[in-house]
Amino acid sequence: MSDWQIPQERQYRRLDSDQIVVSVKSLQQRIQARFPDSGLGKVVAELLQVAQETVARTAWIQRPHLPLRAGVAGLCLSIALLIGSLLYHVHRVQFDDFTSAVQALEASISSVVFIGAAIVFLVTWEGRIKRNRALKAVHELRAMAHIVDMHQLTKDPESCLNPNPAAKRKMTPFELNRYLDYCGDSLALISKIAALYVQEFQDPVLLAAVDEVEELTSGFSRKIWQKITILENLGKAPAPPERNETDG
Repeated sequence: MSDWQIPQERQYRRLDSDQIVVSVKSLQQRIQARFPDSGLGKVVAELLQVAQETVARTAWIQRPHLPLRAGVAGLCLSIALLIGSLLYHVHRVQFDDFTSAVQALEASISSVVFIGAAIVFLVTWEGRIKRNRALKAVHELRAMAHIVDMHQLTKDPESCLNPNPAAKRKMTPFELNRYLDYCGDSLALISKIAALYVQEFQDPVLLAAVDEVEELTSGFSRKIWQKITILENLGKAPAPPERNETDG
């Protein structure tokens, strides 16, 4: 189906997981072409694998777990039949005094509360299983965001003017600009991968975790853009005058 045949809400109202994978792969190729065997390139290569795993994981989350649902439905039905049987035979019970009736009523209320809690536990079982699996993946993405931030921490814009002879990789201002830009792109893709988990699974706990990843990557990106701004300003600044031997 061509693009013009796809309903507009499918194009612009939801994230396309396949396109996110393509974007991560493109970024990994660009980093590898400009900075071969760099640490950032290895991180993005791992991010590509995570993105591919996310596509399969989100598809699993969106599918109904039929065996689990059948088991839960069977247990709930058994509980309902048990309650119905007790209510049907309750008229046969004889209470000799008021105290016995109150005790029986209290026991019945406690039983109803426990049975209700058991039903709620069973009905929400599937959602909690999916939530735990998604939260584990979101925690991995949070760790990857910190790793990307570690790679940009050592990239000081002033190092282009005063290069360190002991540095493993010496960068020109243009190369450093590209490297920082790739770090920002990596953080943006991490947040998009995390957003895939809540696109079809509306869980408040998971949504809060994804929002935290978004805030984390946005904070890291602001630091990167500050460095890029400093780098551009250093490039516009006039070169310092050469010191003459006759100067005092």
